[in-house]
Amino acid sequence: MEAGFAAMFVLLGMIIASFLNVCCDRLPANQSLAYPPSHCPACSRRLAVKDLIPVFSYLWLRGRCCYCRAPIPKRVLWVEIATAALFGLAYWQYGLGIELPIVLFYISLFMVILVIDLEHGLILNKIVYPALVVSLLLSVFFTIFLPQVGIVPHIAQAAIGGGIGFVVFFLIVIVSRGGMGFGDVKLAALIGLATGFPLVIVALIMGMILGGLVAVILLGFKIKKRKEAMPFGPFLAVTAIVTLLWGSDILSWYMGAL
Repeated sequence: MEAGFAAMFVLLGMIIASFLNVCCDRLPANQSLAYPPSHCPACSRRLAVKDLIPVFSYLWLRGRCCYCRAPIPKRVLWVEIATAALFGLAYWQYGLGIELPIVLFYISLFMVILVIDLEHGLILNKIVYPALVVSLLLSVFFTIFLPQVGIVPHIAQAAIGGGIGFVVFFLIVIVSRGGMGFGDVKLAALIGLATGFPLVIVALIMGMILGGLVAVILLGFKIKKRKEAMPFGPFLAVTAIVTLLWGSDILSWYMGAL
C-alpha cells in the first residue's frame, strides 16, 4: 500500500512538473501560462497528447521535436525527474496528512524559482511577492485553526524567520556591493516565512555552504572566472526544499552533536 501511494505521488510529480516547465519557459518572457497551448518553440506546431507524457515522451522522442527535430532542452527531463522524486520523498516523509499538500506546493514553487534563476539569473517578483502573501496567510490560518500542524510555522516563528532571512541577506547585499542581488534578499525572506524560526537558519547556512562549495569547484576547474556572476538563488531553493523535508531531523542531529 505504501509503495503504491509513493508511486502515485511520483506520477503526480511528473504531471505537475510539466506545468512547472511551462512556468519556467513563459514567466520570464511575460507570456500567458494558458495560451497558446503547448507547442514547439522552433516550428510552432501544437504538441499532441502523446508528445506531452512526462519523462516518457522525452525519452521516446530522444530529446527532439517529433515534427521539426529541433532539440528539446534537457532541463525539461530533469525537472520532471527531480519533481517526481521529490513528490515521492515528500509522501514517504509526511504520509497522507495535511502537511503533504503544503510541502508539495513549496517544492513546486522553489523548483520554478531554481530553474528560472539558473537559466536567466532572475528571481521574479511576480513569483516571490504572491508566494510571500500565501506563506503569511498559511501561517495565520494554521496558527488560528490548526496550530498542531508542524510543517507550517506559527505566525511568530514565520515572522522571525522571514525577518532573519531578509536582514541577513540584505546585509550581505550591502557588504558585497552588488555581489548579490535583492532578488536573493526577497527569496531568503520567503524561505524564512515558509520554514520559520529556527529552521530558517538551517536553510540559509546550508545554502551558503552549498553555494560556496560549488563556487570553489567551478573556480578550481576553471568553469567559472573569479569575477563571473553566479546565481545564488538555486542553492537557497535547494536547501529550502531539503529543510522542508528533513530540516527538523537535521537540526536535531546538529544539536545532538553539540
